[in-house]
Amino acid sequence: MISATSWVPKGVAKSEPAVADPPSKEEIEEIIKSGAFERRDGESEEADEDMDLDANMQGDKVSQALTVADALGKTSKKTTSGTDAITVGLEELDMEHYDEEDESIELFGTGVGDLYYPSNNLDPYLKEKDDEDSEELEDMTINPTDSVIVCARNEDDVNLLEVWILEDSDSGDINMYIHHDIIIPAFPLCTAWLDCPLKGGERGNFVAVGSMEPSIEIWDLDIIDEVQPCMVLGGISEKKKKGKKKSSKYKKDSHTDSVLGLAWNKEYRNILASASADNEIRIWDVAAGKCDITMTHHSDKVQAIAWNCHAPQVLLSGSFDRSVVMKDGRIPEHSGYKWSVTADVESLAWDPHTEHSFVVSLEDGTVKAVSGVSYNPSAPNLLATGSTDKMVKLWDLSNNQPSCIASKNPKAGAVFSVSFSEDNPFLLAIGGSKGKLQVWDTLSDAGVYRKFGNYSRRNKPESRS
Repeated sequence: MISATSWVPKGVAKSEPAVADPPSKEEIEEIIKSGAFERRDGESEEADEDMDLDANMQGDKVSQALTVADALGKTSKKTTSGTDAITVGLEELDMEHYDEEDESIELFGTGVGDLYYPSNNLDPYLKEKDDEDSEELEDMTINPTDSVIVCARNEDDVNLLEVWILEDSDSGDINMYIHHDIIIPAFPLCTAWLDCPLKGGERGNFVAVGSMEPSIEIWDLDIIDEVQPCMVLGGISEKKKKGKKKSSKYKKDSHTDSVLGLAWNKEYRNILASASADNEIRIWDVAAGKCDITMTHHSDKVQAIAWNCHAPQVLLSGSFDRSVVMKDGRIPEHSGYKWSVTADVESLAWDPHTEHSFVVSLEDGTVKAVSGVSYNPSAPNLLATGSTDKMVKLWDLSNNQPSCIASKNPKAGAVFSVSFSEDNPFLLAIGGSKGKLQVWDTLSDAGVYRKFGNYSRRNKPESRS
């Protein structure tokens, strides 16, 4: 499944991402100490029992194979020890005479392999390899016109970030592929792209990931084959086990439960907000790697948070306590402004076109079980919603009278994430339970083009998929 998607602005990613150096001995030891390879909670001694059972089954199969071999006359009638069996095997291999070649056997025959080419360009084998290397290099190059999407994905107990390339095309055809992926240790729940220069320079290319763990990992998207995040905010410092009871000691100012929501502040680029199942919101200074503010105004899991586009100090949060709260980060001690809603909050978003408007999706709201919302950054009053009913819908919010103008089943399964692109405002990234990223060119719908086509920076192509 795909649990979250984030667009990377065009031109930010390096054209040729660097390949990470292999981890040092010290880094490997640190990874082991961090518990990345430890068994997760819920994996009990039953797993060990299953392994013992498998071992016994394998032993039975070996015994059965030996019995069959004996019946076929392929083993000695005498019972031999393990050492004797090894000795017999070595005698059969005759390793002492391994290098003595039989002169009657020609090891290297004549044929096309003996041909000499005066130039590498004339050698078809080398030319074919050069062509393959050239194509591989071209696939790994990220052009300034390419769109980049980061997907948080889980499949078969493997957790990873996939970096997708969406090639720009005047024809309107969408060509997209996975550029590289990053293996992460825990089930991802949310992501937030940020450009705070954590490694120097003026701008970075990073993604923050919230997961089932209490920590927030920040990964460098310009590095391939990286095995560790460049920064970890919070997390567990020590695990203890007394009998069947387990306890954890957390790092200073860390969340103590899963991280459910993340929001990067585009104005104050070193600021990242996080929402957690521990009922708390934390404001992090990622440049310093520490938590500056902790907010405790919710009484249940905090599912979603968002900074205001026009007043970047204002933070909106939605919780399972069936409330939405707006607070000013400059005065965190203030109680803020609170709205009660009829069900658990699933997601929320500020309207980028007006300072005082936002939308909230609820577990049992008007559009039932909406799990994701996204405002179009270019066209006012155009809102996308994704739902666990497998549908994505586009809404016209004009005059405070919402009307559905388009709907689509993107074949993504239950939809968990929808997100409009800042660079191509009518491209909508969609992630769901099937684990395959989908991108919908919403202008391909006649109703959307008729109502909002004048906000597009390009003319409508003759045909689009």
